[in-house]
Amino acid sequence: MAAVVVAAGQGLRAGQPLPKQFALWRGKPVLRHSVEALASAGAAPIVVAIPQGAEAIAAEALAGITGIRFIAGGATRQDSVRAGLEALAADAPDLVLIHDAARPMLPIDVISRLTEALASYPGAIPVLPVVDSMVEAAGELMGAPARREALRRVQTPQAFRYPAILAAHRDWDGPTNAGDDAQVAAAAGLDIALVAGDEALHKLTYASDFSSQVVSAGLPMRVGTGYDVHRLADGEELWLCGVKIDHSQGLAGHSDADVAIHALVDALLGAVAAGDIGQHFPPSDPQWRGASSDRFLAHAVELVRETGYAVGQIDVTLICEAPRIGPHRAAMRETLARIMGVDIAAVSVKATTTEKLGFTGRSEGIAAQAVATVFRG
Repeated sequence: MAAVVVAAGQGLRAGQPLPKQFALWRGKPVLRHSVEALASAGAAPIVVAIPQGAEAIAAEALAGITGIRFIAGGATRQDSVRAGLEALAADAPDLVLIHDAARPMLPIDVISRLTEALASYPGAIPVLPVVDSMVEAAGELMGAPARREALRRVQTPQAFRYPAILAAHRDWDGPTNAGDDAQVAAAAGLDIALVAGDEALHKLTYASDFSSQVVSAGLPMRVGTGYDVHRLADGEELWLCGVKIDHSQGLAGHSDADVAIHALVDALLGAVAAGDIGQHFPPSDPQWRGASSDRFLAHAVELVRETGYAVGQIDVTLICEAPRIGPHRAAMRETLARIMGVDIAAVSVKATTTEKLGFTGRSEGIAAQAVATVFRG
């Protein structure tokens, strides 16, 4: 089994300083992700169509992967694929996978389903159902409805018996603007099997696809932790979990010094790898002096949502000798649930002491730790 990876585009819509296939995504160049997956699946050789003059950056992106061949891409995607297929002519592989580099996540199960389908058909493509209602556009107005039950979203890689798809490309008559290789194969009269695709095969297209990389990481759940400390001082208000508590002393610090919310904010930011509270609300910035910490928590929840996740469960532990937390626990849970927009059943608040040991044991300050889980939203 051989492979052709199309990586010859400019990728300008992705808003990257270089073509998106060479931009870093989840710690590696976009191109490297799918090529590694293809190599692990046993594809060899792997022909990669790249922009003219991009040999050096392409070689750096794929350093250490064996069986790679670079060719210059054509004016269209179809031209690039044709060039890649022709480059395999001397190898004469039985099967070939044709993949778009802009789809970095390539599950091995999809490859298995494709190659299994080639035992009965000359071609196979991964597809996903259409879940939204569909209509045709009549200018700016709604036109005729489309039956979503009969529609599928098409992904890559697409798999073919090599002689059949090479012949189909060679026989193509007309402008080389086919949307994908299945269309080329269908024009040649080949039957194309449909196999189940995978949402992980999301195509990176826009700048937001790079700014929200966690979404494409394929992780159904993530966990973050947070910890914070503030000292107790005379003349300060005491805010814990968004609730004002009558006490002889309050917490000193930037904003309202709500140590519990600060720990929770760090836990949520950590869950989506978005830094820490100090990066988003610098203590040196006077605009946050005396600010209500619920603003920080609301901001963290919004960042979680922007990365494609939703707040799951949070667990906050307050560490102090006084005040007693029990009488305020219900109000604290309700307040945190309201700020985050979650059910109160997902919010845990508890307290412990250090048996008179350390700064909390001497009532010099209050500490808080938090754990937050977020789920693919």
